[in-house]
Amino acid sequence: MSSRDLILGRVRHALADLADDPAPYAQAVERTYLREHGERTVGQTVALLAENLADYRAVVHRCTGPEVAGTVARLLSARGARTVLVPAGLPPDWSADVTADRVPDSLSSTAYDLDRADSVITGCAVAVAETGTIVLDGGPGQGRRRITLVPDHHICVVRVPGQVVSSVPQALERLDPARPLTWISGPSATSDIELDRVEGVHGPRTLEVLLVDEQPTPLDHG
Repeated sequence: MSSRDLILGRVRHALADLADDPAPYAQAVERTYLREHGERTVGQTVALLAENLADYRAVVHRCTGPEVAGTVARLLSARGARTVLVPAGLPPDWSADVTADRVPDSLSSTAYDLDRADSVITGCAVAVAETGTIVLDGGPGQGRRRITLVPDHHICVVRVPGQVVSSVPQALERLDPARPLTWISGPSATSDIELDRVEGVHGPRTLEVLLVDEQPTPLDHG
């Protein structure tokens, strides 16, 4: 008997005395939790996202659509980036002013190839204000998961307010669970037994987030 057969046999044995439940899964699980903690305006939601991103040590920038290219170019120049990964489907105007060599996201790229890229630029699927989390799903302009895990510097563009939600439940409603979801809360970091924080262990050491205003969203607080 294989290990797989053994494990599945134990699962079947554990479930043997459970009665059949014809209710759909969506109805079988009670969902009485809060969908959002408090009431906020759009501006307050965006402000909360910026605050929580910064709390996770992401570097947050705000700009308008026409300013994206210049902002991206400035951030790459400040890093001294000579090469930048550009996934398929990234809006061309986001990298229009970039002088660094563009590296396409290729299936043939090895981890060593990706490690030689100084930076990567992506969009995102959704951003969660209450947790300061950005979610990528491999859609256009996001590329495969590994291109945001290997390079040391990640610039992520979030469209405001269209891609911003308050809570995780609201984010899940927008996401397809069959897609490769990457949940990012700040730059990669870990702590040893003495709680010394080390960044860049299993992902980018620096995460810079561009909150791009599609329409005015004043940062009001009350």
